[in-house]
Amino acid sequence: MRFLTALQLLPALESGEETLVGGQAVLEGVMMRSPHAWGIAVRKPSGEMVSHSEPLERPSDKHKWMAWPVMRGVVTLGHAMKLGFRALRFSANVALDEVQTGEEKKFEISGWVAAVNIILSLGFFIFMYKFLPLVAATELKKVDPIFGSQVAFNLMDGVFRLALFLGFIWATSLWKDLRRVYEYHGAEHKTVFAFEAHDPLTIPNAQKFSTFHPRCGTSFLMTVMLISIAVYTAVPVHTFWSRFAIRIALLPVIAGLSYEIIRFAAKVRAKALATRRSGGLGSLLFRALTAPGLWLQRITTQPPADDQVECAIVALNEAMELEKQHGGELVLA
Repeated sequence: MRFLTALQLLPALESGEETLVGGQAVLEGVMMRSPHAWGIAVRKPSGEMVSHSEPLERPSDKHKWMAWPVMRGVVTLGHAMKLGFRALRFSANVALDEVQTGEEKKFEISGWVAAVNIILSLGFFIFMYKFLPLVAATELKKVDPIFGSQVAFNLMDGVFRLALFLGFIWATSLWKDLRRVYEYHGAEHKTVFAFEAHDPLTIPNAQKFSTFHPRCGTSFLMTVMLISIAVYTAVPVHTFWSRFAIRIALLPVIAGLSYEIIRFAAKVRAKALATRRSGGLGSLLFRALTAPGLWLQRITTQPPADDQVECAIVALNEAMELEKQHGGELVLA
């Protein structure tokens, strides 16, 4: 159940940016990745830390079309989700290996078990965030014809979708085991902040930073939900099943558009900061896009303990050791 729930939370727990250092909280640990490597550190119930690292190949380095606008957002998100799933599976298997007794393992997250979890997670996502909001908006239209207009219908559909998402996030925060995942999420953010500040990666240095980071996956998810309202409104379909089909078919387009908007805002903001200008359209747009995600991080990140921050630091060091083999230290723009 912990694995399945964390799998459903993957987009909110990871950073999809492929050009900077980022990471993801997993079960009792943290995964960190750089452009060409990833590392993971997980605590066993005994307190022992297990770490692992591998080189990472960016899809856009192999296929140039994967770097095209909009397409690169879909590819980046898919790549991040695939890596995040591998990290989550690794952490679950570490926990299972520790708690089992006997000479032979009784159970692990094998390939078929993982496949079943992915199918269940995808089904839950479609039912929870596509089907139920559409049903609610359709029933509301029957109550008052004013909600039958294209704009009003899709606006209420978006409101119901957002309410369900926030309710699910809040409910998971009440689960003690998942709350620990949110603490590791905070440890990941603190460590990334310390790295970006060029501070030595030590526990005291990382602990002084905030757990709220603008490049978190929660900011991306909130942007997706807001952009989807505008996209669905622009598509002139009116029957229940045609609307449902459009919501499934346009998922990649919405993800790609959201990625481009956040990428544009971040680049303009970085340029403004480089020229020591605090205002500007880019900064305002970036703050507007990341503000909802930062508010939501009051739930999805929690203050971590020192041993949790240590996991994040070890994971990042593991990734950076491999990153050095691809041209030296990563330079942040």
